[in-house]
Amino acid sequence: MPAYLLRGAAGLVAALILTAGVWASWGTARHVMVPDDGRERGMLSVARCGGEECTGPYAPASGGKPRDRVVIDRSVATPKGERIPVVVKPGSDEAVRSGGPGFLHAWLPLGGALLLAAVVVAGGLRLNRFAAGLALAGGVQLTASFAALTL
Repeated sequence: MPAYLLRGAAGLVAALILTAGVWASWGTARHVMVPDDGRERGMLSVARCGGEECTGPYAPASGGKPRDRVVIDRSVATPKGERIPVVVKPGSDEAVRSGGPGFLHAWLPLGGALLLAAVVVAGGLRLNRFAAGLALAGGVQLTASFAALTL
């Protein structure tokens, strides 16, 4: 098989990995990043955490209605009793963390995709410096997210 076909396939796989990372991140990130009148912003008091999610009462910042129970992913690393800023997804009782930590957490799939694409770019395309840049960007994103959510 010609080398240019292998390099093209590796480039296509790397682009697919990065596209999938953006796609997976955008589902949550759009609620944090895009200001929209349909989204309620406020504070969630974490009352109880289960295996995959935490719940608690929600107090709106302005103009919304208080809720007794709002659900958020457990991966936000928040202890019981803490109040965190959230955005409630329109038409649901599901919330995502807002602010800097929420922004970084929303883009975690892209950080992982950057690391994975770096391996493909280095091995398949032999672009070591570009691959190192991808890996560095992914590592910085994952580390910043971890630090923002746990420290």
